[in-house]
Amino acid sequence: MTNQDIAEIKELLASRKSIVIVTHKNPDGDAMGSSLGLYNFLVRKNHSVKVVTPNGYPAFLQWLPGDDKVIEHSESPERAENALKNADLIFCLDFNALRRIDKLGPLVKKAKAIKILIDHHLQPEKFAKYIMSDKKSCSTSQLLYDFISALGEKNLINKKIANCLYAGIMTDTLNFKIATTSANTHRIVGELMDAGAQNTLAYSKIFDTYNEDRMRLLGHSLVKEMKVLKEYNASFIALSRSDLKKHNFQKGDTEGFVNYPLSIEGIKFSALFMEMPDEIKISFRSKGNFDVNKFARKNFSGGGHANAAGGETHGSLDEAVTKFVSLLPEYKDQLLK
Repeated sequence: MTNQDIAEIKELLASRKSIVIVTHKNPDGDAMGSSLGLYNFLVRKNHSVKVVTPNGYPAFLQWLPGDDKVIEHSESPERAENALKNADLIFCLDFNALRRIDKLGPLVKKAKAIKILIDHHLQPEKFAKYIMSDKKSCSTSQLLYDFISALGEKNLINKKIANCLYAGIMTDTLNFKIATTSANTHRIVGELMDAGAQNTLAYSKIFDTYNEDRMRLLGHSLVKEMKVLKEYNASFIALSRSDLKKHNFQKGDTEGFVNYPLSIEGIKFSALFMEMPDEIKISFRSKGNFDVNKFARKNFSGGGHANAAGGETHGSLDEAVTKFVSLLPEYKDQLLK
Protein backbone atom coordinates (compact mmCIF):
# COMPACT_ATOMS: atom_id res chain seq x y z
CA MET A 1 0.00 0.00 0.00
CA THR A 2 1.54 3.28 -1.12
CA ASN A 3 1.64 6.60 0.69
CA GLN A 4 -0.88 7.84 -1.88
CA ASP A 5 -3.21 4.94 -0.98
CA ILE A 6 -2.94 5.83 2.71
CA ALA A 7 -3.67 9.48 1.95
CA GLU A 8 -6.75 8.53 -0.07
CA ILE A 9 -8.03 6.16 2.63
CA LYS A 10 -7.43 8.82 5.27
CA GLU A 11 -9.54 11.20 3.20
CA LEU A 12 -12.29 8.57 2.89
CA LEU A 13 -12.32 8.12 6.65
CA ALA A 14 -12.39 11.88 7.32
CA SER A 15 -16.19 11.94 7.06
CA ARG A 16 -18.75 9.56 8.55
CA LYS A 17 -19.20 6.39 6.48
CA SER A 18 -21.20 3.17 6.57
CA ILE A 19 -18.48 0.52 6.87
CA VAL A 20 -18.57 -3.28 6.87
CA ILE A 21 -15.67 -5.46 8.00
CA VAL A 22 -15.57 -9.00 6.56
CA THR A 23 -13.31 -11.90 7.53
CA HIS A 24 -12.90 -15.51 6.48
CA LYS A 25 -15.02 -18.60 7.08
CA ASN A 26 -14.45 -20.33 10.45
CA PRO A 27 -12.82 -17.22 11.94
CA ASP A 28 -9.82 -17.75 14.21
CA GLY A 29 -8.12 -15.49 16.73
CA ASP A 30 -6.40 -13.30 14.16
CA ALA A 31 -9.56 -12.96 12.07
CA MET A 32 -11.64 -11.80 15.02
CA GLY A 33 -8.83 -9.88 16.71
CA SER A 34 -8.13 -7.82 13.61
CA SER A 35 -11.82 -7.40 12.73
CA LEU A 36 -12.89 -6.26 16.18
CA GLY A 37 -9.75 -4.20 16.61
CA LEU A 38 -10.63 -2.32 13.43
CA TYR A 39 -14.30 -2.15 14.49
CA ASN A 40 -13.42 -0.41 17.76
CA PHE A 41 -10.98 1.92 15.98
CA LEU A 42 -13.56 3.00 13.38
CA VAL A 43 -16.26 3.46 16.04
CA ARG A 44 -13.90 5.85 17.82
CA LYS A 45 -13.78 7.79 14.55
CA ASN A 46 -17.59 8.03 14.60
CA HIS A 47 -18.33 5.73 11.67
CA SER A 48 -21.29 3.36 11.42
CA VAL A 49 -19.59 -0.05 11.53
CA LYS A 50 -20.70 -3.66 11.22
CA VAL A 51 -18.59 -6.84 11.37
CA VAL A 52 -19.88 -9.67 9.17
CA THR A 53 -18.56 -13.23 9.38
CA PRO A 54 -19.53 -16.12 7.10
CA ASN A 55 -20.36 -18.30 10.11
CA GLY A 56 -19.76 -18.68 13.83
CA TYR A 57 -16.50 -18.77 15.74
CA PRO A 58 -15.25 -20.33 19.00
CA ALA A 59 -16.62 -19.30 22.39
CA PHE A 60 -13.11 -18.58 23.64
CA LEU A 61 -12.99 -15.55 21.32
CA GLN A 62 -16.34 -14.12 22.35
CA TRP A 63 -14.89 -12.00 25.17
CA LEU A 64 -13.32 -9.61 22.65
CA PRO A 65 -14.79 -6.09 22.82
CA GLY A 66 -17.47 -5.67 20.15
CA ASP A 67 -18.31 -9.38 19.92
CA ASP A 68 -21.99 -8.63 20.57
CA LYS A 69 -22.12 -6.52 17.40
CA VAL A 70 -20.97 -9.27 15.02
CA ILE A 71 -23.42 -10.44 12.34
CA GLU A 72 -23.04 -14.09 11.31
CA HIS A 73 -24.24 -14.57 7.73
CA SER A 74 -25.15 -18.21 8.40
CA GLU A 75 -27.51 -17.09 11.18
CA SER A 76 -28.74 -13.72 9.87
CA PRO A 77 -28.32 -13.70 6.07
CA GLU A 78 -30.70 -10.81 5.43
CA ARG A 79 -28.99 -8.50 7.95
CA ALA A 80 -25.55 -9.40 6.60
CA GLU A 81 -26.55 -8.92 2.97
CA ASN A 82 -28.25 -5.59 3.65
CA ALA A 83 -25.15 -4.36 5.46
CA LEU A 84 -22.97 -5.18 2.45
CA LYS A 85 -25.43 -3.69 -0.01
CA ASN A 86 -25.58 -0.37 1.87
CA ALA A 87 -21.88 -0.04 2.73
CA ASP A 88 -19.69 2.82 1.55
CA LEU A 89 -16.50 0.93 2.44
CA ILE A 90 -15.80 -2.79 2.93
CA PHE A 91 -12.66 -3.84 4.77
CA CYS A 92 -11.59 -7.40 3.92
CA LEU A 93 -9.39 -8.82 6.67
CA ASP A 94 -7.27 -11.95 7.00
CA PHE A 95 -8.14 -13.62 3.68
CA ASN A 96 -6.56 -13.46 0.24
CA ALA A 97 -9.35 -14.74 -2.03
CA LEU A 98 -13.12 -14.24 -2.16
CA ARG A 99 -13.73 -17.99 -2.01
CA ARG A 100 -12.35 -17.87 1.56
CA ILE A 101 -15.48 -16.00 2.70
CA ASP A 102 -17.84 -18.66 1.37
CA LYS A 103 -21.27 -17.34 0.31
CA LEU A 104 -20.22 -13.78 1.12
CA GLY A 105 -17.76 -13.85 -1.79
CA PRO A 106 -20.21 -13.05 -4.62
CA LEU A 107 -21.93 -10.44 -2.42
CA VAL A 108 -18.68 -8.61 -1.69
CA LYS A 109 -17.65 -8.83 -5.33
CA LYS A 110 -20.81 -7.15 -6.61
CA ALA A 111 -21.10 -4.61 -3.79
CA LYS A 112 -20.65 -1.01 -4.92
CA ALA A 113 -18.58 -0.13 -1.86
CA ILE A 114 -14.87 0.69 -2.09
CA LYS A 115 -12.96 -2.37 -0.91
CA ILE A 116 -9.80 -2.40 1.21
CA LEU A 117 -7.88 -5.65 1.71
CA ILE A 118 -5.53 -6.07 4.70
CA ASP A 119 -3.97 -9.52 4.88
CA HIS A 120 -0.76 -11.49 5.38
CA HIS A 121 -1.44 -14.61 3.30
CA LEU A 122 0.39 -15.48 0.10
CA GLN A 123 -0.82 -14.56 -3.40
CA PRO A 124 -3.70 -12.13 -2.69
CA GLU A 125 -6.37 -11.77 -5.37
CA LYS A 126 -6.73 -8.25 -6.70
CA PHE A 127 -10.43 -7.76 -5.98
CA ALA A 128 -9.96 -4.67 -3.79
CA LYS A 129 -9.08 -1.10 -4.77
CA TYR A 130 -6.58 -0.83 -1.93
CA ILE A 131 -4.38 -3.73 -0.83
CA MET A 132 -2.12 -3.91 2.22
CA SER A 133 -0.47 -7.33 1.98
CA ASP A 134 2.70 -8.58 3.64
CA LYS A 135 3.43 -12.29 3.80
CA LYS A 136 6.31 -11.58 6.20
CA SER A 137 3.96 -10.16 8.81
CA CYS A 138 3.09 -12.60 11.58
CA SER A 139 -0.60 -11.69 11.54
CA THR A 140 -3.28 -9.47 10.09
CA SER A 141 -3.64 -7.96 13.56
CA GLN A 142 -0.02 -6.74 13.34
CA LEU A 143 -0.80 -5.28 9.91
CA LEU A 144 -3.82 -3.52 11.43
CA TYR A 145 -1.49 -1.87 13.93
CA ASP A 146 0.75 -0.84 11.01
CA PHE A 147 -2.30 0.49 9.15
CA ILE A 148 -3.43 2.61 12.10
CA SER A 149 0.15 3.85 12.49
CA ALA A 150 0.32 4.77 8.80
CA LEU A 151 -2.85 6.82 9.24
CA GLY A 152 -1.05 8.70 12.02
CA GLU A 153 -3.67 7.68 14.58
CA LYS A 154 -1.88 5.44 17.07
CA ASN A 155 -3.17 7.83 19.72
CA LEU A 156 -6.66 6.36 19.16
CA ILE A 157 -5.59 2.85 20.24
CA ASN A 158 -7.36 2.32 23.54
CA LYS A 159 -7.77 -0.70 25.81
CA LYS A 160 -10.49 -2.27 23.63
CA ILE A 161 -8.46 -2.01 20.42
CA ALA A 162 -5.27 -3.11 22.15
CA ASN A 163 -6.86 -6.24 23.64
CA CYS A 164 -8.24 -7.27 20.24
CA LEU A 165 -4.97 -6.78 18.37
CA TYR A 166 -2.94 -8.45 21.14
CA ALA A 167 -5.20 -11.52 21.04
CA GLY A 168 -4.87 -11.72 17.25
CA ILE A 169 -1.09 -11.51 17.33
CA MET A 170 -0.78 -13.95 20.23
CA THR A 171 -2.89 -16.64 18.59
CA ASP A 172 -1.48 -16.38 15.06
CA THR A 173 2.10 -16.55 16.34
CA LEU A 174 1.27 -19.61 18.49
CA ASN A 175 2.23 -17.60 21.57
CA PHE A 176 5.08 -15.79 19.81
CA LYS A 177 7.02 -18.85 18.68
CA ILE A 178 6.63 -19.02 14.89
CA ALA A 179 9.38 -17.76 12.58
CA THR A 180 7.53 -14.59 11.51
CA THR A 181 7.48 -13.36 15.11
CA SER A 182 9.97 -10.53 14.65
CA ALA A 183 11.61 -8.06 16.96
CA ASN A 184 9.09 -5.56 15.59
CA THR A 185 6.26 -7.89 16.66
CA HIS A 186 7.50 -7.70 20.24
CA ARG A 187 7.85 -3.91 20.04
CA ILE A 188 4.25 -3.66 18.79
CA VAL A 189 3.02 -5.97 21.56
CA GLY A 190 4.81 -3.76 24.08
CA GLU A 191 3.04 -0.69 22.72
CA LEU A 192 -0.31 -2.51 22.82
CA MET A 193 0.31 -3.38 26.48
CA ASP A 194 1.16 0.26 27.14
CA ALA A 195 -2.19 1.12 25.54
CA GLY A 196 -4.04 -1.27 27.87
CA ALA A 197 -3.78 -4.79 26.40
CA GLN A 198 -4.10 -7.35 29.19
CA ASN A 199 -1.76 -10.20 28.27
CA THR A 200 -2.70 -12.49 31.15
CA LEU A 201 -6.42 -11.93 30.52
CA ALA A 202 -6.04 -12.76 26.82
CA TYR A 203 -4.11 -15.94 27.53
CA SER A 204 -6.57 -17.03 30.23
CA LYS A 205 -9.66 -16.36 28.11
CA ILE A 206 -8.28 -18.19 25.08
CA PHE A 207 -6.26 -21.07 26.54
CA ASP A 208 -7.63 -21.66 30.05
CA THR A 209 -11.33 -22.09 29.29
CA TYR A 210 -11.35 -25.59 27.78
CA ASN A 211 -14.03 -27.98 28.95
CA GLU A 212 -13.56 -31.62 29.89
CA ASP A 213 -14.92 -32.89 26.56
CA ARG A 214 -12.29 -30.90 24.65
CA MET A 215 -9.47 -32.29 26.79
CA ARG A 216 -10.71 -35.85 26.32
CA LEU A 217 -10.97 -35.29 22.56
CA LEU A 218 -7.34 -34.17 22.57
CA GLY A 219 -6.36 -37.30 24.50
CA HIS A 220 -8.31 -39.50 22.08
CA SER A 221 -6.68 -37.75 19.11
CA LEU A 222 -3.15 -38.33 20.36
CA VAL A 223 -3.58 -41.83 21.76
CA LYS A 224 -5.94 -43.41 19.25
CA GLU A 225 -5.89 -41.39 16.05
CA MET A 226 -2.38 -39.99 15.62
CA LYS A 227 -0.33 -41.88 13.03
CA VAL A 228 3.42 -41.29 12.73
CA LEU A 229 5.09 -41.99 9.38
CA LYS A 230 8.77 -41.70 10.25
CA GLU A 231 9.85 -42.76 6.78
CA TYR A 232 8.46 -39.41 5.58
CA ASN A 233 8.99 -37.32 8.75
CA ALA A 234 5.23 -36.87 8.68
CA SER A 235 2.24 -37.48 10.92
CA PHE A 236 -1.52 -37.08 10.77
CA ILE A 237 -4.63 -37.21 12.94
CA ALA A 238 -7.99 -38.18 11.44
CA LEU A 239 -11.18 -37.49 13.40
CA SER A 240 -14.47 -38.98 12.24
CA ARG A 241 -17.90 -37.51 12.83
CA SER A 242 -18.50 -40.20 15.44
CA ASP A 243 -15.28 -39.16 17.25
CA LEU A 244 -16.45 -35.55 17.29
CA LYS A 245 -19.99 -36.43 18.34
CA LYS A 246 -18.81 -38.70 21.15
CA HIS A 247 -16.83 -35.80 22.61
CA ASN A 248 -19.59 -33.19 22.13
CA PHE A 249 -17.49 -31.24 19.64
CA GLN A 250 -17.94 -27.48 19.57
CA LYS A 251 -16.42 -25.04 17.08
CA GLY A 252 -12.82 -24.35 18.09
CA ASP A 253 -12.33 -27.52 20.14
CA THR A 254 -9.62 -28.85 17.81
CA GLU A 255 -7.72 -25.56 17.66
CA GLY A 256 -4.02 -26.37 17.87
CA PHE A 257 -4.38 -30.17 17.62
CA VAL A 258 -2.45 -30.23 14.33
CA ASN A 259 0.61 -28.74 16.03
CA TYR A 260 1.13 -31.55 18.55
CA PRO A 261 2.79 -34.07 16.18
CA LEU A 262 5.40 -31.44 15.29
CA SER A 263 6.68 -31.76 18.86
CA ILE A 264 7.91 -35.27 17.99
CA GLU A 265 11.59 -35.23 17.16
CA GLY A 266 12.14 -35.43 13.41
CA ILE A 267 8.54 -34.74 12.37
CA LYS A 268 8.39 -31.89 9.86
CA PHE A 269 4.88 -32.23 8.41
CA SER A 270 1.58 -32.67 10.23
CA ALA A 271 -2.04 -32.87 9.07
CA LEU A 272 -5.38 -32.92 10.86
CA PHE A 273 -8.42 -34.36 9.06
CA MET A 274 -11.91 -33.65 10.38
CA GLU A 275 -15.05 -35.23 8.95
CA MET A 276 -17.61 -32.43 8.79
CA PRO A 277 -21.22 -32.76 7.51
CA ASP A 278 -20.45 -31.50 4.00
CA GLU A 279 -16.68 -31.82 3.60
CA ILE A 280 -13.44 -33.14 5.01
CA LYS A 281 -11.70 -30.16 6.59
CA ILE A 282 -7.90 -30.38 6.67
CA SER A 283 -5.23 -28.38 8.51
CA PHE A 284 -1.55 -28.61 7.56
CA ARG A 285 1.50 -27.50 9.55
CA SER A 286 5.21 -27.85 8.91
CA LYS A 287 8.63 -26.96 10.24
CA GLY A 288 11.55 -25.70 8.20
CA ASN A 289 11.37 -25.34 4.44
CA PHE A 290 8.51 -27.70 3.60
CA ASP A 291 5.85 -25.47 2.03
CA VAL A 292 2.37 -26.60 3.07
CA ASN A 293 0.79 -23.68 1.20
CA LYS A 294 1.98 -25.18 -2.09
CA PHE A 295 1.00 -28.67 -0.94
CA ALA A 296 -2.53 -27.57 0.01
CA ARG A 297 -3.05 -25.54 -3.16
CA LYS A 298 -1.94 -28.34 -5.45
CA ASN A 299 -3.69 -31.25 -3.75
CA PHE A 300 -6.53 -30.12 -1.48
CA SER A 301 -8.09 -26.92 -2.88
CA GLY A 302 -6.52 -24.89 -0.12
CA GLY A 303 -3.69 -22.56 0.76
CA GLY A 304 -2.36 -20.29 3.45
CA HIS A 305 1.20 -19.78 4.64
CA ALA A 306 4.42 -21.67 3.98
CA ASN A 307 4.24 -23.41 7.37
CA ALA A 308 0.50 -23.25 8.09
CA ALA A 309 -2.28 -23.90 5.60
CA GLY A 310 -5.69 -25.43 5.22
CA GLY A 311 -7.61 -27.41 2.64
CA GLU A 312 -10.70 -29.45 2.02
CA THR A 313 -11.94 -32.38 0.03
CA HIS A 314 -15.18 -34.21 -0.55
CA GLY A 315 -15.80 -37.92 -0.27
CA SER A 316 -15.04 -40.08 2.73
CA LEU A 317 -12.54 -39.55 5.53
CA ASP A 318 -10.71 -42.72 4.52
CA GLU A 319 -10.40 -41.49 0.94
CA ALA A 320 -8.91 -38.19 2.11
CA VAL A 321 -6.37 -39.92 4.33
CA THR A 322 -5.48 -42.45 1.63
CA LYS A 323 -4.87 -39.63 -0.84
CA PHE A 324 -2.67 -37.80 1.66
CA VAL A 325 -0.54 -40.85 2.40
CA SER A 326 -0.25 -41.71 -1.30
CA LEU A 327 1.18 -38.24 -2.00
CA LEU A 328 3.98 -38.46 0.55
CA PRO A 329 6.45 -40.43 -1.64
CA GLU A 330 6.34 -37.53 -4.11
CA TYR A 331 7.58 -35.19 -1.35
CA LYS A 332 9.92 -37.62 0.41
CA ASP A 333 13.14 -35.91 -0.64
CA GLN A 334 11.92 -32.53 0.67
CA LEU A 335 10.69 -34.02 3.93
CA LEU A 336 13.89 -35.95 4.64
CA LYS A 337 16.24 -33.01 4.01
